Amino acid sequence: METWLLFLSSVVLMGILAQWLAWRFRFPSILALLAFGFVGGQIFDQGSLVESDVLFAVVSLSVAVIMLEGGLTLKFRELKEAGQPVIQLVSVGAVVTWVLTAIALHYLDNFGWEIACLVGAILVVTGPTVIGPLLRNVRPKRNLNSILKWEGIVIDPVGAILAVLVFGALFGHGDHSLGWQQTIINLGLTILVGAGLGVGAAWTLVLVLKRHWIPGFLQSVVILAVGLALFTISNLLQHESGLLTVTVLGIGLANQRVASVGHIIEFKENLRTLLISCLFIVLGGRVSLEAVLGVWKEALALIAVLVLVIRPTSVFLSAIGTSLTLRDKVFLACMAPRGIVAAAVSAIFALQLVEVGGPHAMEAERITPLVFCVIFGTVTIYGLGAAPLARKLGVASPNPQGLVFAGAPDWVVKICALLQQEGFQVLVIDSNYAAVSRARMAGVAAVNASAISDFVSEELDLSGMGRFVAVTSNDEVNSLACLKFAHVLGRSNAFQLEPVATGLSERKSSSGELSGRHLFGEGVNTVRLHKLMDSGAEPKCTPITEEFTFEAFLKRQGDRGIPMFIIRSTGELVIITTDSTDPRAGDRVVSLILPLETAAPDGEAAVG
Repeated sequence: METWLLFLSSVVLMGILAQWLAWRFRFPSILALLAFGFVGGQIFDQGSLVESDVLFAVVSLSVAVIMLEGGLTLKFRELKEAGQPVIQLVSVGAVVTWVLTAIALHYLDNFGWEIACLVGAILVVTGPTVIGPLLRNVRPKRNLNSILKWEGIVIDPVGAILAVLVFGALFGHGDHSLGWQQTIINLGLTILVGAGLGVGAAWTLVLVLKRHWIPGFLQSVVILAVGLALFTISNLLQHESGLLTVTVLGIGLANQRVASVGHIIEFKENLRTLLISCLFIVLGGRVSLEAVLGVWKEALALIAVLVLVIRPTSVFLSAIGTSLTLRDKVFLACMAPRGIVAAAVSAIFALQLVEVGGPHAMEAERITPLVFCVIFGTVTIYGLGAAPLARKLGVASPNPQGLVFAGAPDWVVKICALLQQEGFQVLVIDSNYAAVSRARMAGVAAVNASAISDFVSEELDLSGMGRFVAVTSNDEVNSLACLKFAHVLGRSNAFQLEPVATGLSERKSSSGELSGRHLFGEGVNTVRLHKLMDSGAEPKCTPITEEFTFEAFLKRQGDRGIPMFIIRSTGELVIITTDSTDPRAGDRVVSLILPLETAAPDGEAAVG
């Protein structure tokens, strides 16, 4: 009992620690997860703790949850730009990857043709577990982001089904009893069962949610339970059709507009992070050091061919007839890390081949360590190289400095004009057409829309934008907009002016849980900013030196202005808040300030 508790608690702790380290030091989390799992596997004997059948049942259900969550993030509107490349990547690209990988496995890794075809099918997949974090880190252009996200999620059931069909055709029932004619029939049944159950379940759940037959606190867990049940039923009806079923279910729920599923997506994201953390550690712990040492040379050769030959060939053939530029194709050719589905499927098939025995048992023992080496190698190469390559190609902003302003009062337009002169990207959103027109006449990019509309969060191209700043005169709108953009850019990157009601009783002030980070320090709200502007305040960029420190700047400024931004000597733009670090020598401070000898907005004499 104590050993079980120690094992399970260690897995969860190491998984979350790996995720935090990856976030803190900006590297792919799977590298830390696999490393922790591999080291942990040398400490715990998993074989004596968890039976293989139980483990792989849990792994299969966990992968189903991950695929359901992935499907919930796919929107059909993204296919306006990415449709043709995605379809060709998951069809033509999958076939090219499968064939070339099988050839490489046969000639480079000395696998027989049967095993080479099976492992080649497994390595077709990339997966949302690795693509998603890399996209958040790299932040490519909108069309590239959509292509990679759709490919990463859709290719998982495609690859898994392909692997099942190959296994059935070549190793069915321990012999070669299943022909290719039966394999084609199985493919049709898999698509029919998977798509049929997924669409039917999505329609039923939407109807149930629309009529409020499920209370809000149960909706997330009900959809989770339905997804797991459908995954199991689908697999019972048609072997390994479950991944397709839950993916279709997620896509169906994500693209309907009858019932709200935003809170369900958030719940699934948190669950996915926990599952990925635990799965990679547990599966990584099953790979012994001896097994890795036995295949490392073959693995290096295979990784080199996958990265340098197979992925580029697949992308360039799949891009024929599309509008992708050469830079786009090069970037797509450098993004194909393998993930949890490849790890899980390889482990399951390897175990089945070993249990069946026969001439393929010896080769099967090399499958799992080889696939894990490929996962580790491709994640390392793509994870560490994608961001520099994207910058070189000019297709991404890995550390976006752009600002999205919700609201276009005069001070925002003037501040944005100054920031644009300093080389920073800005975008103003306002539902007032006259305010948007004034911003555009001042040379500031502006959109006439509501900041809390689906159009803004889902349709606008936010490439290069890293922070959201809500500055409308309505504090509640500011809070709602921050909540909406916190899901897109992260809670730490959503800011709003301090509500005017701050400091009032709890009955009248807004909840801190329902707002963004407060801008520009304490006491800076719409009323104070409007008073400054009415008194003639103008934006100004002031250098900070060893002689003229930030303290001296504040003393000289007095009540005449408000420091808003810091332009670091490194070129980074920092929004001033109560917890931001003070400017240092070499930095510049952007502030809204009254000219000298002008009365302060509260009527007192200004500091000269």
